[in-house]
Amino acid sequence: MKYNRLLGHLLCIASVLIWGTTFISTKVLLQGFSPVEILFFRFLLGLAALTSACPKRMTGTTPRQEFFMALAGLSGVTLYYLFENISLTYTTASNVGIIVSAAPFFTVLLSHLLRQGDRLTLSFFVGFLFAIAGIGLITFTDISQLHLNPFGDFLAITAAMLWAVYSIVMKRVNGFGFSVLLVTRRIFLYGLFFMIPMLFILPFSPDFPKLADPLYLGNFLYLGIVACAVCFAIWNYALKILGTMATSIYIYAIPVVTIIASSLLLRESMTAAALFGSLLTIAGLILSEEKNFHWTRRNHHDSI
Repeated sequence: MKYNRLLGHLLCIASVLIWGTTFISTKVLLQGFSPVEILFFRFLLGLAALTSACPKRMTGTTPRQEFFMALAGLSGVTLYYLFENISLTYTTASNVGIIVSAAPFFTVLLSHLLRQGDRLTLSFFVGFLFAIAGIGLITFTDISQLHLNPFGDFLAITAAMLWAVYSIVMKRVNGFGFSVLLVTRRIFLYGLFFMIPMLFILPFSPDFPKLADPLYLGNFLYLGIVACAVCFAIWNYALKILGTMATSIYIYAIPVVTIIASSLLLRESMTAAALFGSLLTIAGLILSEEKNFHWTRRNHHDSI
């Protein structure tokens, strides 16, 4: 049990390290492709990679199980990424980054309201405030950068809430006992299915010859195979081990990874405020997790 939980935390760390760097690939791809084109092709590649890794068919599912996997695909793949991408066209990337990072708060709140076993604690709220304050320092180096856009910010909040729905639904899906690879593949399939109507609504006219460009192809492969197929699979496995609360809190660390990656890979300067914000965010993550660890261990001992 102890080593399984350690593995779960290591998988979460691996996921956020990769997800925190995806902005670089997305930034490159946006030079030649629209947001919905990038979204569709990255998950199509992810589905292909998962199918190659695990070609076995998923059998023996019930309509109820298919419903929950479809709901996971709709909330965590189609709607989450669409709302996040569309919000970027109405508000600043800084606003979206800090709002979406609040997903753990919505996850724990929704879990509590649905009586899924995660209780609200003072340490979680204090950790949340620390993390959001730190992310704010990372995101806004100058107060003049703070520009509110009600509609765009609302879309970003909706995206954060959709990730909370995905996390809660995955708790149910993981209880079905199917292979994580098979489940993730089925979720991607549903996500792409629900994405199809959006291809006729949003700008979708990919320039396929551009895919032959090693720069574009390499970034698509990174987003599709590594950030989608690999990360979603290991994140879902971590959810299965740790539960929604302990896993979701790691989302706080994504902006920290982003600022470090931009400093190392894009040679962007890291300000003192960003450095302090990173430390504050990590402190918030640890504070939120600490109580959760004690609570989890206590419940485990009580059940023996």
